[in-house]
Amino acid sequence: MSTMNTVGRPTTPNRVESKPATLTGGRGLLQDEHLIFESDGWGKTGVDLPEPKGTGADLGDLVRKDPIGLPGLSEPETMRHYVRLSQKNHAIDLAIYPLGSCTMKHNPRLNEKMARLPGFSDIHPLQPQSTVQGALELMDTLAHWLKTLTGMPAVALSPKAGAHGELCGLMAIRAAHEAKGEHEQRRKVLVPTSAHGTNPATAAFVGYTVVEVAQTDDGRVDVADLAAKLGPDVAAIMVTNPNTCGLFERDILEISRLTHEAGAYFYCDGANFNAIVGRVRPGDLGVDAMHINLHKTFSTPHGGGGPGAGPVVLSEALAPFAPAPWVVAGDDGFKLVEFAEGEAEQAFGRLCAFQGQMGMYVRALSYMMSHGSDGLRQVAEDAVLNANYIKARLQDLMSPAFPDGPCMHEALFDDEWLKGTEVTTLDFAKAMIDEGFHPMTMYFPLVVHGAMLIEPTETESKQELDRFIEAMRALATAAMAGDVDRFKGAPFHAPLKRLDETRAARQPVLRWTAPEGSNIAAE
Repeated sequence: MSTMNTVGRPTTPNRVESKPATLTGGRGLLQDEHLIFESDGWGKTGVDLPEPKGTGADLGDLVRKDPIGLPGLSEPETMRHYVRLSQKNHAIDLAIYPLGSCTMKHNPRLNEKMARLPGFSDIHPLQPQSTVQGALELMDTLAHWLKTLTGMPAVALSPKAGAHGELCGLMAIRAAHEAKGEHEQRRKVLVPTSAHGTNPATAAFVGYTVVEVAQTDDGRVDVADLAAKLGPDVAAIMVTNPNTCGLFERDILEISRLTHEAGAYFYCDGANFNAIVGRVRPGDLGVDAMHINLHKTFSTPHGGGGPGAGPVVLSEALAPFAPAPWVVAGDDGFKLVEFAEGEAEQAFGRLCAFQGQMGMYVRALSYMMSHGSDGLRQVAEDAVLNANYIKARLQDLMSPAFPDGPCMHEALFDDEWLKGTEVTTLDFAKAMIDEGFHPMTMYFPLVVHGAMLIEPTETESKQELDRFIEAMRALATAAMAGDVDRFKGAPFHAPLKRLDETRAARQPVLRWTAPEGSNIAAE
């Protein structure tokens, strides 16, 4: 029996179509593609180069003696290879990317265009500062926006990612305790179970002992447990807000009060700032340090290892310890304060060689200025609205981890609804691939069994949300109806079938080698 989906196309529910194998391995417009090393281009080159002059004797024993071991491809072959590979990847330009706690959203092309302006893209960090006044002014303006949005008096722009920002904040906290002669006494950092996983890792990296703070049944910090663990040996707390369960810490003011009363500092993980930007100023909540992922909140390509940017806003108590460099404006224009001396005497040092990621600054400020203050407020409102819409549309079939009250920017479900179906969270996620969607975050946060963490972000339309929701509802219905084969073998329609992920993690094959008996590399 056929039904109609949300876009009016006929569908056959709860059935996995069997498709005959093709001779080429391709599927319609999706071409099969092997590794570049498995091409037949050995022994040829895609470019014509003049014969080198001389004998290479000046290279001594560095002259290559064996074949280089790379295939040769023509320009069209090279282009087709990478286009075919790109068609095997999910992308935000293709469909919703519901990966929770990662804010995988559309990045306006205007911001990319601005980052490619020669005055920003072609400058060098070692140029005289008199020749990059526009870039320094942009950094100063970006700092102003970040301080205004957070209600904080200072910002360090140079951290290059969220975890790097955490490092910056904790090093500033450590420097502040050292200045008061309390560093040797305060050796603990308190981290709730609902915090991002990098928080305890960063604290340990800086040399602190990590103490876990319990979570309440409704997914928030257990304030009683926090109060019991605060004391003269605590340097800081690290709270993610909104937390990894997608919930706002409603006791945040009390958490701040207890922390400062104990002489510790309040570090806030700002990775989820897009849920509150323009609505809540962290400085008003008593936060002393918070990193902001420009590559999440303010439109920078996210994923693939970067480049990222994680500026850290600092309270008045920590501002003197901010790392160099920072921008100051004077009668002669803008300049960078680059050394921990003079006006930067208490700075704890530097976090990177230069000023940070210039391209990320341009993208972020373009995003801010094109949205304006009202638009940034709408970012938070739409992010929260979209997540609650997904929660409301799915909660009759799937089980919300924290059903009471609204969520923030992401909807969190557990696997209680899958009990008795023989279908696991992993099986369900693999079946999503067959429907054309990237899976949500699985099994995280760890405090929720079989977690399914869905973040629609603020850039998705209702039409796309409905398309995603209808697919989720159809899969949930199939799972509860006992259509186990649909899930255990998934994905059926992906370029590759399900991998042995445990073996892939423990025994990764990272280097291609020619098949045994082959003389490919020697051609």
